[in-house]
Amino acid sequence: MSETPTTAPEPAATTRNGAPDAEWARKARGALLRYRVMAWITGSMLLLLCLELILKYGLHVNGYDAEGHAKPVIGNWVAFAHGWIYVVYLVTVVNLWSTMRWRLGRLVTLAAAGVVPVMSFILERKAHAQALARIESAER
Repeated sequence: MSETPTTAPEPAATTRNGAPDAEWARKARGALLRYRVMAWITGSMLLLLCLELILKYGLHVNGYDAEGHAKPVIGNWVAFAHGWIYVVYLVTVVNLWSTMRWRLGRLVTLAAAGVVPVMSFILERKAHAQALARIESAER
């Protein structure tokens, strides 16, 4: 009994995770845009939080309350807002990281950028350039 080779339908020219490159590029562009927006918002909120901490604990701008605790300068909401914004930032980082299929070290670095002042702005620029180059090469 001889078997005849069968041919499967030919997939698209190049694929990533089973999706055509055009579809992957569209998803990657969306993930990159969401990451960029959240990197800027997170970085800005972190700088505002640092300003609050410096004014409150470093310079004692508003003094102390009756119990001896430093009074807030900008407001207690800054720390809570940054915390929740950081959670959303982490979601966008994981989304971009998994879409781009970067190494684990990149995920850790991008996640750390949300808690180190100014680092989110620097890494956003670098990650954007690298991701955009990869997306544009996939679209060709």
